[in-house]
Amino acid sequence: MPSDARDDEVDLLIDAWSRRLPDVDLTPLDVMSRLRRAANRLSRLRAEAFREAGLAAWEFDVLAALRREEPPHELTPMQLVSATMISSAAVTHRIDNLVARGLVERLPNPRDGRGVLVRLRAEGATLADAAMTALVRREADALRRLGRADQDALARTLRLLTEPE
Repeated sequence: MPSDARDDEVDLLIDAWSRRLPDVDLTPLDVMSRLRRAANRLSRLRAEAFREAGLAAWEFDVLAALRREEPPHELTPMQLVSATMISSAAVTHRIDNLVARGLVERLPNPRDGRGVLVRLRAEGATLADAAMTALVRREADALRRLGRADQDALARTLRLLTEPE
């Protein structure tokens, strides 16, 4: 630990547990507890950015999945399930709400007579773009204390933690 570093909540937590469990190596807490705190901060930052754009986080997830597709920005509901990692029932409910807001539309799927496609409408694209712009701006601000090399090193390290074993 750098000599100028102050004890933070994680340091205090580790110190307290080391007194209770002196034979346990608590080193993983030093990383994982900070990651959890960073994830919580990111969740709040994302919610604020999406709220600024007039969206809930779940709305952004669906709109963003559609926006990332090439024009005409459409996916089947099952592709949205895969892209958003939520249940089929949840996707149906979210699509219903986004249709009601005029941000997406349901169209017959020409490749499947019984299926539908969900297409992003111009209003949805505008909100998705605004939310992504707000998010990137807030994330850049949150990372401002890290130089580019530190950000690159952190991204490489986090990639190792998120890869399947």
